[in-house]
Amino acid sequence: MLSSLVAKRLVTGMCQAVRRPGVTAVVSSRGYKGDAPDDNKADLIEIPLPPWMEKTDEPVDIKRRRLLYESRKRGMLENCILLSLFAKRYLNTMTASQLRQYDRLINEPSNDWDIYYWATEAQPTPEVYQGEVMEMLKEFTKNKNHEQRLDAPSLEYLEKETQ
Repeated sequence: MLSSLVAKRLVTGMCQAVRRPGVTAVVSSRGYKGDAPDDNKADLIEIPLPPWMEKTDEPVDIKRRRLLYESRKRGMLENCILLSLFAKRYLNTMTASQLRQYDRLINEPSNDWDIYYWATEAQPTPEVYQGEVMEMLKEFTKNKNHEQRLDAPSLEYLEKETQ
């Protein structure tokens, strides 16, 4: 049996769909609908993530491999490309301190768009993530050499480094 709240949402969604001919289905109440002026974001669902914890006992070579993987497998294509190319260029030469900064930067924020906006300087970087690695990423993002960055790098370069 449907609760009255669920029934009300279902009927409201159907009525809205009838009023808007371009909408063919009932709008789901799960997730964020956009930045429309009348959107009060009451339907936004925050999924709690476990807090980031630094892996202090992780060997440096394992950390580099993990960070390479995590740079390539992001929640959005823009960061997949940006961070995987950044990792290809800098990860093998980073110091232990820089690796810790990079690990925190790509793993602690829960929203990949935040990382993208900070790297492109569309939004100010929070003080906790500001540092040497963030400055390297911002400079890399400017693409002063006008490199073509349309896809993440292939992994063939890893085989060359191990030989």
